[in-house]
Amino acid sequence: MKLAIRSVFILSILISTIALAQQPDSLIKKLDSAQLMTDSAGGQTNVINRKAYNERTEIHFDTYFILLTSNFKQQLTAPFHLTKKDWIKVGKFGVVLVGVGLLDESIQRFGQNLRDNNKGVRVISNRVTNLGAQYEGITLIALGTYGFLFKNEKIQTTTLLASQAYITSSVMESLLKAITGRQRPSYYDPIAKEAEPRFHGPIHKPFKDVSGKTISSSFPSGHAAAAFAAATVYAMEYKDRPLVPIISYTTASLIALSRITENRHWATDIVAGSTMGFLIGRQVVNNYHRYAKLQEEKRKKNSVSFQLQYNFGHLMPGIVYTFK
Repeated sequence: MKLAIRSVFILSILISTIALAQQPDSLIKKLDSAQLMTDSAGGQTNVINRKAYNERTEIHFDTYFILLTSNFKQQLTAPFHLTKKDWIKVGKFGVVLVGVGLLDESIQRFGQNLRDNNKGVRVISNRVTNLGAQYEGITLIALGTYGFLFKNEKIQTTTLLASQAYITSSVMESLLKAITGRQRPSYYDPIAKEAEPRFHGPIHKPFKDVSGKTISSSFPSGHAAAAFAAATVYAMEYKDRPLVPIISYTTASLIALSRITENRHWATDIVAGSTMGFLIGRQVVNNYHRYAKLQEEKRKKNSVSFQLQYNFGHLMPGIVYTFK
């Protein structure tokens, strides 16, 4: 039931973003061009002081979905724009992931022993893991409400960006789960009796736990991806306040680790999900600041206007050139 609701939610988001993004002189194309320019230049510098978040750069209803569509597009096409340097980084990450994979079962057993033999770990793990599910959405709503009530444009914008990171990370991890088809640690194998960190690909029989309940694919961790996606948004937008990144990444790390102690994921699921969430969070933030820069440049353009004035009984035409 949860999977069906989630699928309908994701489908509705995709349809609405595509519908709202079909505009002439699309902002999405401008954002794509700006992305390629900043990537080729070696990155970008974001202006995060409170004055930068104003009526010109705020996210309206239509802008939200245009940015969301742009985020989806950039994330899906990112592999096609990787440089040689980027591919080297991907290769290094792959080596790390394989190394962690060799320890998947050992880490899973350690996590279970730690949870089974420590009441405090059981209580904390259960509560922390929920922060990465429905409570994360509640937290975003609370922060957004605070921003609107107290007219804090920066908190409003940051929370909207965090929600975009949350949505896009959920879609991306769902796609990867469907493709990889990996068994969860809680998967019940009637023959082997013990779950293996095995990949079955997109075509496989439904996974079930020991109680017969259907469970989804394991790779990557959706909780870890969503937690790090939102955490990265707040960490980047408030990097001038060291406590915010510390709290954000600490919370995300605890949520990710709790998925091991709750026997929901293998260690490689966590590493992959956390990394994906981090990269998605960065993309969402950088894309917004490219949008903000475009808005500021639009405002600064000089303009020419024609006026008619009535002076001393005569109509006198005039040209006004405005410098900005």
